[in-house]
Amino acid sequence: MNKSPFLTDLRDHMLVMRYSKRTADSYIQWIKYFIVFHKKQHPRDLGDKEVRQFISHLALNRHVSPSTQALALNALAYLYNKYLKQPLGDVGDFRRTRRQPRLPVVLSREEVSALLSELRGTYKLLAGLLYGSGLRRIELVRLRVGDIDFNHLQVRVWNGKGYKHRLTTLAPELVPAIEKQIDLVKEYFESDIKNKEYAGVWMPTALARKYRFAPLQLHWHFLFPSRNLSFEQGTKNLRRHHLHETAPGKAVRFAARRVGIHKQVSCHTLRHSFATHLLESGADIRTVQEQLGHSDVKTTEIYTHVLNRGARGVASPLSSILSG
Repeated sequence: MNKSPFLTDLRDHMLVMRYSKRTADSYIQWIKYFIVFHKKQHPRDLGDKEVRQFISHLALNRHVSPSTQALALNALAYLYNKYLKQPLGDVGDFRRTRRQPRLPVVLSREEVSALLSELRGTYKLLAGLLYGSGLRRIELVRLRVGDIDFNHLQVRVWNGKGYKHRLTTLAPELVPAIEKQIDLVKEYFESDIKNKEYAGVWMPTALARKYRFAPLQLHWHFLFPSRNLSFEQGTKNLRRHHLHETAPGKAVRFAARRVGIHKQVSCHTLRHSFATHLLESGADIRTVQEQLGHSDVKTTEIYTHVLNRGARGVASPLSSILSG
């Protein structure tokens, strides 16, 4: 919790406006940095000029990515336009980050197979969903029991990046492991509801109002629950939250090292591999775009660049000399 009453009230304002806790915390960090950058002057006494200076500083001195620079600007836009009610004017005249986006790290099918073979139990299922359904890490840990559609072999993703909903594919080979995972959730659930202090699973504000009894229904509980009950931040509500989002990443990273994969492997590497391998198999780029939840097909096209480089796209002239 922020010690500053100003930042605490600002964060509460974002939550009331139905921003996720994750987004609120991220915005608060950038706004805090903006205040410190301007020698702790109150934002009410700053404006367009100071915002441009700060955003330019991120590009010139911090060398942040274009997406990070945009995130910082969004945070300040919320601060001034929605919270302080001091709308920003034209702040477009700032130094933009010129750093080119990196090509994604992609594993071969053999490397994915080796990595999955190294994992066990819940962590193998987590990695299987990351690769098999192209999920982001936070989307994975936020899955609820009811998000798995066994009949149509698909996964429902709610409030993904950009607060978008989507459906993505579910590999039938994962069904037995998911059913076993749901049995574990049931064990936790049956134990928890016997606890008089248990307030049920956390629900977004709008859903909590619409479905009053949902927090105490198995359908809404997280597919990958935490081992321990905990009190919801700022309340006396005893709940079982989902697995910490860093857990899948650690498991995937260590497994990659153990099997000798000499690449920088993360949860997102499996998502990149999902997209690349779909395109390799002949999937239409629009289909891949929908599976990944990209707003713009240009974002998805980065994976075609991966495929079009090297032997699959351009033959090296050296090959014609050595093979001739």
